[in-house]
This record gives sequence, structure tokens and C-alpha cells, in this order.
Amino acid sequence: MELFFLVVFGAMAAVVAALELSKNSKDRINTSPAFNAFKNNYLIVYSLMMAGDWLQGPYVYYLYSTYGFGKGDIGQLFIAGFGSSMLFGTIVGSLADKQGRRRACVTYCITYILSCITKHSPEYKVLMVGRVLGGIATSLLFSAFESWLVAEHNKVRIASVPFYGIDVFASVPFSHFLFSRFSILAARGFEQQWLSLTFSKAIFLGNGLVAILSGLFGNLLVDSLSLGPVAPFDAAACFLAIGMAIILSSWTENFGDPSENKDLLTQFRGAAIAIASDEKIALLGAIQSLFEGSMYTFVFLWTPALSPNDEEIPHGFIFATFMLASMLGSSLASRLMARSSPRVESYMQIVFVISSASLLLPLVTNFLVAPSKEKGGSISFAGCLQLLGFCTFEVCVGIFWPSIMKMRSQYIPEEARSTIMNFFRIPLNIFVCVVLYNVDAFPITIMFGMCSIFLFVASILQRRLMAISDKPKMESWTAMDPEAEPLNG
Repeated sequence: MELFFLVVFGAMAAVVAALELSKNSKDRINTSPAFNAFKNNYLIVYSLMMAGDWLQGPYVYYLYSTYGFGKGDIGQLFIAGFGSSMLFGTIVGSLADKQGRRRACVTYCITYILSCITKHSPEYKVLMVGRVLGGIATSLLFSAFESWLVAEHNKVRIASVPFYGIDVFASVPFSHFLFSRFSILAARGFEQQWLSLTFSKAIFLGNGLVAILSGLFGNLLVDSLSLGPVAPFDAAACFLAIGMAIILSSWTENFGDPSENKDLLTQFRGAAIAIASDEKIALLGAIQSLFEGSMYTFVFLWTPALSPNDEEIPHGFIFATFMLASMLGSSLASRLMARSSPRVESYMQIVFVISSASLLLPLVTNFLVAPSKEKGGSISFAGCLQLLGFCTFEVCVGIFWPSIMKMRSQYIPEEARSTIMNFFRIPLNIFVCVVLYNVDAFPITIMFGMCSIFLFVASILQRRLMAISDKPKMESWTAMDPEAEPLNG
């Protein structure tokens, strides 16, 4: 392996270790033992869920190719996955608000396990069913777990609330009692700032450390133990089953809006009205779609960008380097969110500008560095520059995830959280399907240039979100209930 790759990986690992070890009291949030137990339980489950996802990623294309399918057939399978996430996944994910987020998380485990089982069949129709199931599971992964966490984090226990002479004992979201005329005598809702700690740790572990370990474990199963390309999918199913057992044994159920008279169409209509009537929610959805669309496009294009002439590059090692960069980003995000300044709405403007510049590198190097026409060999000088830019983009990805989670927890209403989050994924999935379908129609540099423009637009929208986020909320609260009174003690 070339020295350059080892130096980049080593430097990234050293920076991550230094950041984590150098945290002081200003970079840490003092929490309670009850919260730590709650957080650790969620992190264990989330890490197992992400292990089930990461184990599959590097081997999906490879497995399909070993079954004898060509690029066109494999492309259709991938399009089916994203299309399923957009259509069926949106419906199933939105049911979490009404049927329960814990139940939706269990559904994710079952659906993804079934998807893993279909990988044992070389039949195209069976594999297509697996992609549809995988698409549904993806929507649940990126909506149900976060929705459960936010609701459970903010849940308060109402004890001895006077209601027509009857004492009521119930667990409800704090927002439902924000202007209640009753008194809360006992509360266990955790501080809002602590939520950002769970988000940053989840990304650090789930999208960083677990991804690296999953890649190494998958390589051990396939290459070292020669168990074949289907072995990582079997291992993923085992991790998902363990996580499901923990969910069933330790998680409580929570809902968005459990009203019995609301059908799915009414939920969709309510979510659409919420997005259209609140500029902050609409901006957040546009920002998320622009960034994630660029991110998924990057996932498809980084390999041909670094090896345009079939240069020999260590794909697994580069992937691990990207995950280290993402860990670096999440570590930076945890420091930023532990402090009152700068606010997340502020620093994310800079993150989007940096990510835009980093994905512009392939276009810039194409003009400044003469492209090599020699087939094979080691990575070119332009490739080295692009790799550094791609690592910078992955750092931005690591900052993006916990930061967007925090903003979603602030701006998306609890009663329709999963529904709105799945609405955000509709334009994303359309965009990815279009890119997959036309991936050979445009040069790679043009595709990266398009992503760079999208990210710059995201920075502009983030600036607008920053400008309107400081507006007082009292007007909207008063409009909802003019006779509302503040809480007593």
C-alpha cells in the first residue's frame, strides 16, 4: 500500500484521538446518571442497527455481480431500492407517528432481516423483493429511531394532576403540557442540550467506529475465512436480531399524534400543511435534501474519480479513512454543540461552504493538472489532491448529521415528526434515482460541479434559516390557545 494512504489515515486517526483526549470542561456537558443510562442504551441499539447496515453496503454490488448480473440489471436493483424508500418507505415510516415509534423500530429490524435472507437467492425477482424491503427499512432507519429518541428524551411524567377531582398519572411529551392549566408535580424530561450529546455520540459511533469495524469484519468473513459474499448479510441479520431483542426488552412506546380519527391521508395532509406554513421546516427539508443528495452522489462517484484510468487504489482502506474523517467531524460537532456559541444555525453555513469547495476539487484539478492517460499504476497527483478534498467533505458529513438532528428536534413538531422526516426524503430519493439512471450520461466533473452548486445553495438557505430562527414563538403559541396560562412551579 502506498505511503500516501497510510499517512492520510494515520494523520486522521491522530487528530481524532487528540480531539477526544483534549476535551475539557467547556467541551463536555454535565449530565445525570439516569440520562447516561438512557443514552447508553440508545447508543448500543443504534450501533447494532448501523452495524447491520454497514456490513451490507460494501458487498451489495459485488454479490449481484457474482450472481452474473450486469451493470444495467444491478442499476435497476439499486433504483428499485431508492424508489421503494420514496414510495413504500414514506408510508410505512409515517405510520410510526400513529402506530408507535418503538413498533416502527422493530419493523425496521424485521424488514431488513428479511432483505438479508433474500440475498441467498440468485433469482432476480427475489433480489428485487429484497431491494424493496431494504428501501422500506432505510426510511425507517433514518426516521423512526430519531423520532423515538426525541420523544423519549423530552417525555415527562405527570403525577397527581387534578382533573375533575381525579388524580391522573401518565407519561406525555412535555410540549403537550407547555401551557396547561394543571401543575406538573414530578418531571423527568432531560435537558434539551443533552440531546445534542446523544446525537453526536451516535454519529461518532454508528457512522464512524462501527462503520470501520464492520468493514474489517466483513473483510474477515469474505476474504480471510472465505465464507462468500453472502456472509456479511447473515452477520448483519444477527446484529439486527440482537438489537431488536434489546428494543423489545427495554424500550417503551411513544407516539406522535395517536388520535384514532386520523387516517394516513390526513397525516400526510397535516405534514404538508406544517411544511408549507412554517418556513423554518421547509428550509430545513430543502437543506437536508440538497446535502444528502450530494452525499449519495459522492458515494457513487468517488471510486471512478480517484481511479479514472483504472489506477490501483485500496478501496477498503480509503473507505476506512473516510469514516475516520466522519468521526473527526462528529467530534468537532460535539464540541460546538456543547457551547452556547456559535449556534448550530450559524456554523452550519460555514460547513456547507467548505463542503461545496471540497466537491469542486475534481473540476478544478481537471483544469489545473494534466490528466494522465496511462492505464493502471498508482494513484495520480490529481487523485491525491481529490482524496484530501473528499476527506474534508467527510468531515463536513460528520458535522452535518448531529447538527441536522438537533435542528430537526427544535423545529419539527412532535405529533408529525416521522411523517415530516420521510417527506424530506422524497426529493432526495427522486434525485438519487435520476443520478443513477443518468450516471453515464455526464462526465464525473460535471456531476461533482452540480453537487458543489447544491451545497452552496444549502449554505444560502441555512443563512435564511439563521435569520428567521430568532423570531419569538409566543405569537404562534398565543394563536393556538389565547387563554393559555404558563405552568405553575
